[in-house]
Amino acid sequence: MKNELKVKHKLGFGTAPLGNMFRDVPEEEAMKTIQSAWDEGIRYFDTAPFYGAGLAEIRLGEILSTHKRDDFLLSSKVGRIILDEEEEKEGLFEYGRKNKIRTDYTEDGTLQSIEDSLKRLKTDRLDMVYVHDLSPDFLGDEWITKFDEARKGAFKVLDRLRDEGVIKAWGLGVNTTTPIEVALELEEAHPDLSLSATQYTLLQHERALERMMPLAQEKGGGLVIGSAYNSGALLGGDFFDYQEITPDIKKRVEQFTDVAGNHDVKLKHAALQFSAAHPAVKAVVVGSTRPEHIKEDLQAMQADIPVAFWEELVEKKLVSSKAVLPGK
Repeated sequence: MKNELKVKHKLGFGTAPLGNMFRDVPEEEAMKTIQSAWDEGIRYFDTAPFYGAGLAEIRLGEILSTHKRDDFLLSSKVGRIILDEEEEKEGLFEYGRKNKIRTDYTEDGTLQSIEDSLKRLKTDRLDMVYVHDLSPDFLGDEWITKFDEARKGAFKVLDRLRDEGVIKAWGLGVNTTTPIEVALELEEAHPDLSLSATQYTLLQHERALERMMPLAQEKGGGLVIGSAYNSGALLGGDFFDYQEITPDIKKRVEQFTDVAGNHDVKLKHAALQFSAAHPAVKAVVVGSTRPEHIKEDLQAMQADIPVAFWEELVEKKLVSSKAVLPGK
C-alpha cells in the first residue's frame, strides 16, 4: 500500500465509544451516530474486537452492511479473541458485552480474529488490520514476549494477506510509540500503516517527533492518528489517555485554552488540524456517541486558524518547534 491511503478531509470515524466505553450507550444513539457519520460523508471506519467485547463491531456492521462494500474503507484489529464464556467487567468497557477476552497474537489466533470480526461486521473483507495493544501500557513487562509472539505469528500472516491482496495494509494499533518504531525496523516484516492513539496530539507529541514520525516517513509506513483529544482532556473532559486526568494535565489544558482565547480559536479545531498536518499522517480517526459531533469534526478540519495562534503555542513551548504546523 505504501502511503496510498486516501481519506476525504483526512477524517475517519473511530468506534471505541460505541463499545460502551465509560458509559452504557443506548442502541438508538449508537445507530444514529454511525448513520450520521455516513450521511456527513465519512467513508473510513475503524473498529476492534476489544471495544465492548465485539459490541462496536456488531453495531458498526448493522449500518455498514446496508451500503456497497466498495464505497468505504474498514479497519479492525487482531490480538484478542472474544470467547462465549462471560465474566463481570470493569475498566474502560465495564458497560460492554460480558464475554471473556483472550489475548492471542499467534498465526491461528490472528486468522480466527479476522474471521470473527468479519462475521460481527457482516462483511467479506477488511481493508486494513492493526495488531492491537501490543504495548507496555496493556501488557506490562510481558509486552516484549508478546511482541515476539506477534513477530512470528500475526506479522507474518498479515504480511502474506497484504501481499496476496486480501487486505490493503497492516500495522500496529497502540497507545505508545516504541512498538511501532520497533516494528518499522524489522527486516522480516513490513508494516505499512499503523494506528497511533494519544501520541501525536497537541498535548503530547515530542516523543513521537523524535523517532516514530521520521521512521514512518523513512520506511514508507503511514500513520493513522487516534484520540487527538487525548480521551477528551483537551476539550475539558475528565480523562487523559483513558485514565483520570491529573492536575498537571488540567493546568496544561488551561494554558492551551488561554492561547486559543487570545486568537478566537476552538481547541477542537486546532487539535484535529495539528494531528493531521504531519506528512506521515494519512488520516485522523475521531470517536463519538453523539450524532451532532460528526458535523462539528468535519467543520473543524476545514476551519481557518490564524498562524499567530500556532506561533504563540511554539513561543510558549506548548508545541514543539519541530512539529509540522497546519498552514505552514
